[in-house]
Amino acid sequence: PAIQAPVPEPLRGPWYQGACADPSAALHLTARAAVRLPDNGPARLIRFSQSRLQDGWTLGTGRGAEAPRILLRGTAEALETAEPEPKLRDDRLPGETPIQAWHRCPAAPAGLAALHGEGVAFLSSLEALEAACGPAAPSPDSCVAAVIREGDVSSDGKLSVAEIARLVRGASWLLAAAEDATPETVLATGGGGLLAGVAMGRLLMESLDYDGDGKLSAAELAQDRLGFGRATGQADGRPVRMQGLQEGVALLRGVVEGLLFEQE
Repeated sequence: PAIQAPVPEPLRGPWYQGACADPSAALHLTARAAVRLPDNGPARLIRFSQSRLQDGWTLGTGRGAEAPRILLRGTAEALETAEPEPKLRDDRLPGETPIQAWHRCPAAPAGLAALHGEGVAFLSSLEALEAACGPAAPSPDSCVAAVIREGDVSSDGKLSVAEIARLVRGASWLLAAAEDATPETVLATGGGGLLAGVAMGRLLMESLDYDGDGKLSAAELAQDRLGFGRATGQADGRPVRMQGLQEGVALLRGVVEGLLFEQE
C-alpha cells in the first residue's frame, strides 16, 4: 500500500536518549522508516509499508508476518514514540504501551557515526531511488539521474569505484539492520562490505566504463537500457545461422582466453 502520511519533516533525522556525549540509544527517522540504534543491543529497522495519522500520532507499519508498528509524535526538538505489542489492535493504540521520550543533540557521537553513518545515509538514498525508479517514476532517465545523484560524493556527475563501494557498504548495513543485528554484527558486516564494495565497484567499472576514464557516467549506466523500444533494426540483410553465431562467440572467447593465458 502507498504511504498515506509519511513521517512529518520536522521529526526526521536523529534522536537520542541520555547524555549527548554518550547516549544510551539513538533513533533515526526518514520519511518512510525508523531505525533504533542502541549502544548495547540489536539494531531494529522498520521500513513502513504504510503509515497514517491516528489520534495525534503518526503510525508506521512495517512489512513481514509480525508487521511491526511504531507511533511517533512531537516537535522538531522533542519526540515521543511507542512500539505496541503485535496483538494490540490499531483502534486501541497506544493503550498501555510504554511511551519513550527522545531529544536532539548538536552532533552524533563519533562512535555512533562511524558505525552507522553510511548505513543511515544509504537508507535515505534508497527512499529517493525508490521514488525515482518505481512504477510512478516520470521516466527511466529520472532513475539513472537519481543513482548518480545519490552516489556522487565528489559532485563530478559520475560514479567512481569508491562511490560504488560506499553504496554497497550502505546496502550491507541495511540488510544487517533489517535482521535486528547487534552492534558487533553490524561492525563485522561493515568490514565485509568494505571488501565486497570495492570488488563490486571494480566489477561494475569493468563492465560499464565504456570510455575507460575510470568512472561511470549517466550515459554509461543507461547504455542500451534506456534505448529499450528504440532498437528497431534494419530491413536489409538476412538472418545468420544461430549455430554459426554460437561458434563465432566460442571462437572469440577462445581467443580472449588465450591472450589472457599468455599474459599469465
